[in-house]
Amino acid sequence: MAADTCGVCGGDGRIHNAFGLTNTCPACHGTGRRGDHDTVFRDVTKTKPSHYLQSNKAKTEEKKKADWPGTFEGGHLATEVRDCSTLSSETKARLIREIIEYEESHGTCTQTFSRKVRKQLRPPGK
Repeated sequence: MAADTCGVCGGDGRIHNAFGLTNTCPACHGTGRRGDHDTVFRDVTKTKPSHYLQSNKAKTEEKKKADWPGTFEGGHLATEVRDCSTLSSETKARLIREIIEYEESHGTCTQTFSRKVRKQLRPPGK
């Protein structure tokens, strides 16, 4: 019979602390006997297929890169870059990419950034 009693509460079904508080034993849940779960190893590994599925399909889809700025200021600046006749197509594409990346990190194009881009639009020597 001693092997059947709970090892935590000693068979009382209650546990006491130093302040005099009494509570139900968390190991045997008040029965005073050792449960089946004490003797068997409990496997906690995730073996269900649902554990491996992603709950949000947006996580699996790759985020599409923007090809044009989203704000009014960024769109206006990109239009100026696109319509500039003194720049090569590679430089235009690079500047538009810079505008898009700046918008993603800062939320909108600031006046300082706009001035920096417009300086690059000027023909050399001015």
